Amino acid sequence: MNLVNLLDNQARQRGEEIALIERHRGVRRAICFRELAEDTARGADLFLDAGLRPGNVILFVHPISIELYTGLLAALRGGMRAMFVDPSAGTKHIARCCRTLPPQAFFGSPKAHLLRILSPAVRRIYRHFHTGPLPLPGSRPWKLTEDLATDLPTEVSSATPALVTFTSGSTGHPKASVRSHGFLLAQHEVLREALAQVPGEIELVTLPVFVLSSLASGITCVLADTDLAKPGEADVPAVAAQIRDEHISRVAASPAFLECLVRGKADLSPLKKIYTGGAPVFPRLLQELARLAPGAHVDAVYGSTEAEPIAHCPHAEMSPDDLKAMKNGAGLLAGRPSAAIRLRVIRDQWGQEIGALDEAAFSAVECAPGTPGEIVVSGDHVLKGYLDGQGDRETKFKVDGEIWHRTGDAGLLAPDGRLWLLGRCAATIRDARGTVFPFAVECALSFEPEVGRCAVVARKGERLLVRERAAPSAAVDPARFDLDRVVEIDRIPLDRRHNAKIDYPALTALLDRLS
Repeated sequence: MNLVNLLDNQARQRGEEIALIERHRGVRRAICFRELAEDTARGADLFLDAGLRPGNVILFVHPISIELYTGLLAALRGGMRAMFVDPSAGTKHIARCCRTLPPQAFFGSPKAHLLRILSPAVRRIYRHFHTGPLPLPGSRPWKLTEDLATDLPTEVSSATPALVTFTSGSTGHPKASVRSHGFLLAQHEVLREALAQVPGEIELVTLPVFVLSSLASGITCVLADTDLAKPGEADVPAVAAQIRDEHISRVAASPAFLECLVRGKADLSPLKKIYTGGAPVFPRLLQELARLAPGAHVDAVYGSTEAEPIAHCPHAEMSPDDLKAMKNGAGLLAGRPSAAIRLRVIRDQWGQEIGALDEAAFSAVECAPGTPGEIVVSGDHVLKGYLDGQGDRETKFKVDGEIWHRTGDAGLLAPDGRLWLLGRCAATIRDARGTVFPFAVECALSFEPEVGRCAVVARKGERLLVRERAAPSAAVDPARFDLDRVVEIDRIPLDRRHNAKIDYPALTALLDRLS
């Protein structure tokens, strides 16, 4: 079944209810479920009229907006593949992505069409579409006529590709993650349960892919009035006004975005459900959210591009003993694995390929409860592989024919079945003194806000605690975690997408330059 069938179902059931709301430069716009379904059908007609066919690839570079979702859903309705790249990664990255999967069309905002000047790879794409009122040479305007020919979504199989996204490629060639219609439908079912999605709710959304699941559940999605490319710099007054004026009852956002609302003392009291993930969610943030939204269910979701969600941990289920363990360096509690996923912790072999196993061999490398290892998962909403197998040998393996995904995360399953995270396997420090999980130290220090953002790295035979210069600057005893010394720098590099994950390769390069 085509994913867009779910949208059509909502259009039939609640056609005049609002589907999407956005506010840009003080102007509020809204579209109901009926209009959204009709516009996606008209958009599919526009793509077909331009010569595109099912299976063709459309490269999208556009801010989060009603037009973006209309275009995306139109592509899926027509059986086409929607491809997304991060333009901030640079033109070389875009060129590598376009070589990996050549697009037949480009869909962008007027500003995004500057890439036709800057990027030969984009310029070579045959068809171009642009939003906005002004004409652009060589590009077709995204104008949806009243004519409606493509009424029903194109029939597709569960294996038909729908969405294509790319890794950053910072450690090599970018890998293409391909989500099929079947994968998106399975993911929607898991998200619907894990995020307690209820038709008629009004949600503030900042995580783009989650919008598809929310719309499919009949939820009104309010696009945050801020630059979502910079979640760590959210416009707090504008977002707070949306929560108040749009009667928002739930939010799904990155921890960096919610940290901004907490620091800005936004009124979160109207919220009834708060979900956060995409990067480490430390207990102090959950505590602050629970304080500012005392009537809300506050939940941290653990997952990845390849498997979302994997586990979740409601704040109310964190006991005093759990908090004490995290403060003492036990790692970050991620909660119980999703019922729809199969999760195991195996002996850490990150960096080495794992061949095909049978169940007996798989059990032989499985860690006992409470023993740290490498987290691996399998399930219908777990990606089975990357485009052309690029990266599969490093991150996939089979057990009796079933594909398992290696998350690259270290962790352990406690005797009670809950998952604890210990950070990236590649970041684990192993030396003559033993093993240190840097993330566990960072989690422990997150309880001390005066310490500021910090990271643990091994460099030139030393275990270093790197922290950002802050005022006031609280003293940190590195010996508490068997570290050698503290190094202060102006800013610890973070990932571009969520502004929350420490970019360890960039941090190491920075330390090399400063030495």
